[in-house]
Amino acid sequence: MILRPYRRLRLTLWIPFLLVMVGCNYNNPQNKKDMDSSELIIFHAGSLSVPFKEAADSFQKQHPDVEIKLEAAGSVDCARKITELNRQCDIMASADYRVIDKLLIPGYTDWLVRFAANEMVLVYHDKSRYSDEINQENWPSYLMRDRVYYGRSNPDADPCGYRTVLTLRLAEEYYKHRGLASQLLAKDQRFIRPKETDLLALLESRALDYAFLYRSVAEQHGMPYITLPDSINLGNPDLEEHYAKSTVDIAGKKPGEPFAMKGEPMVYGITMLKDAPNPEMAKAFLHFILAPDQGMEIMRKNGQPSLVPAPAGHYQNIPHQFQKYARPH
Repeated sequence: MILRPYRRLRLTLWIPFLLVMVGCNYNNPQNKKDMDSSELIIFHAGSLSVPFKEAADSFQKQHPDVEIKLEAAGSVDCARKITELNRQCDIMASADYRVIDKLLIPGYTDWLVRFAANEMVLVYHDKSRYSDEINQENWPSYLMRDRVYYGRSNPDADPCGYRTVLTLRLAEEYYKHRGLASQLLAKDQRFIRPKETDLLALLESRALDYAFLYRSVAEQHGMPYITLPDSINLGNPDLEEHYAKSTVDIAGKKPGEPFAMKGEPMVYGITMLKDAPNPEMAKAFLHFILAPDQGMEIMRKNGQPSLVPAPAGHYQNIPHQFQKYARPH
């Protein structure tokens, strides 16, 4: 076919443009990311930062080609990155399995595995006011003092935050101190932070005297702490009915639509997302983290005892290869 001069000119002008566009598209970082099957993205609770970093390093020795991207935040915020910001990730690990159950199932995943436990403690430092006097029975009266400052995390962003509220409400009954919870929740609100691990910096800088944190976080960072009675620490699985007496409303899926979280023994949950960018590597990491002699041993050493295999409310939806890490409810 013989091209007329003006058609030759049009092709001559279009070819460089098309080459530039193809080149830009190929070099686009987002496209490279989509093509990179060796990347594994994990959103996780702040209290899992230490054990998950150790687990990721160990997993990477077995899979040297994978690039693991760990992103810590309050568990509720982790879920909202998925549901509201449309962020992609392969795995979500929450400090409260109910965050996955209420915010991600069934739209973003159909199942979860409950895998680790914890408990609430009151953490302090060597210069904390009255640290030589405060104990398991008298801490409420000391936290109420004007020159004693305590911190907690945001209930709408972090399970440790709403668990602090639950603990204080249970403490009101345990210590027979009417109004204790509301008084303490109204105090020191300037020290509320998005996630519990943010409070460590305030303790280390001596801005705070005390903070409500998970026992595992205190142990991982070598911080002294006061244990709380089982009746209020949310750590005893035999006290499920007692813990359920306490409830707190937190922000729900939509603005203005809160949902209630009742007190329960602390149980962490983990899942793989339906649209995981790297499903095969995600499956391999899940097997690693849930294996008793691998990931769960790392969790145990970091103060978070294994619950595997734990009862699962969505057991029938758990992929067959992961059902060995759970049992029917």
